[in-house]
Amino acid sequence: MRQAGRYMKEYRALRAKHSFLTLCKNTDLAAEITVHAAHTLGVDAAIIFADILLIVEPLGFKLEYSKGEGPVICGKLRDAKDVARLREVNPEESLGYVLAAIRKTRASLKPNIPLIGFCGAPFTVAAYILEGGSSRNFIATKTFMYRQPRAWHSLMKKISRASANYLAAQIAAGAQAVQIFDSWVGCLSPRDYETFVQPHNKSLIASIRSYERKQVENLPNPLAYARSYNTPIIYFGTDTATLLPLIRDTGADVIGVDWRIRLGDAWKTIGYDRAIQGNLDPLVLFADRKLIRQRAKKILQQAAGRRGHIFNLGHGILPKTPVDNVRALVDAVHQFGGK
Repeated sequence: MRQAGRYMKEYRALRAKHSFLTLCKNTDLAAEITVHAAHTLGVDAAIIFADILLIVEPLGFKLEYSKGEGPVICGKLRDAKDVARLREVNPEESLGYVLAAIRKTRASLKPNIPLIGFCGAPFTVAAYILEGGSSRNFIATKTFMYRQPRAWHSLMKKISRASANYLAAQIAAGAQAVQIFDSWVGCLSPRDYETFVQPHNKSLIASIRSYERKQVENLPNPLAYARSYNTPIIYFGTDTATLLPLIRDTGADVIGVDWRIRLGDAWKTIGYDRAIQGNLDPLVLFADRKLIRQRAKKILQQAAGRRGHIFNLGHGILPKTPVDNVRALVDAVHQFGGK
């Protein structure tokens, strides 16, 4: 996660010349950034260079990235009338630059490296919109959710529908797996997750599967191609240890976990019929390489050689992370993981 970013000098050089949104919307640059990071690090998969908040623009909001302060979202959303005014999203029209970047990236990546597309989960996108940017306590989000539940569910349905169309378009463009980032969902209690969030995550994932079934049905010999249309769906959230049984029931194929729970304990909770992704603390990459190797080996030991473990960080690579330490981690995983 965040394979390409400020910890790479090549990215910083581009960022000095272009705004973050320009990098996302320039398909050549987005593809170049994605491919460079994946090939430089030697990872087993690439994730497209984009951002979870790109979808808020076609919904009807203004998106800016303030230097040092992160995203700022401008636009009124205070009641059901505001929700009703949100636009339906046609990803081919309004997010076509992401799809073009995926096609260009897929053409430039090494053939054996799969490409991952992604979107923000409905809750996290809704929270960004309601807060107008980042938040620590989510007062605006939870106030809206508790006081206006019907408007909340309407908002979540709109975002879920837009996100499903967006991910389906990414799959059609060449993404071989997709990830749903619910970065802020850990602020919720299990009861609130089950009531206000889980139904919409289920709907999002079911809609992607419905899209794939329709693609198969339209082929001349559906049964011969059915296995080709089962794109892995990864659901990732931070601080979700108490939510894992509910997240399992969303229908995701892979569940990402952060470092706040042991990987072995998380997988036991989720069930071994699902894959798991995780879960090294990104700050371990600031340690010496001996410790990095030890921590990677420990996580792989918890996975116990079962099929379905995707080694990853418990969240994104942080700025100022030494690139050589990231490479050392990749090498350690390949060594201890038996590749």
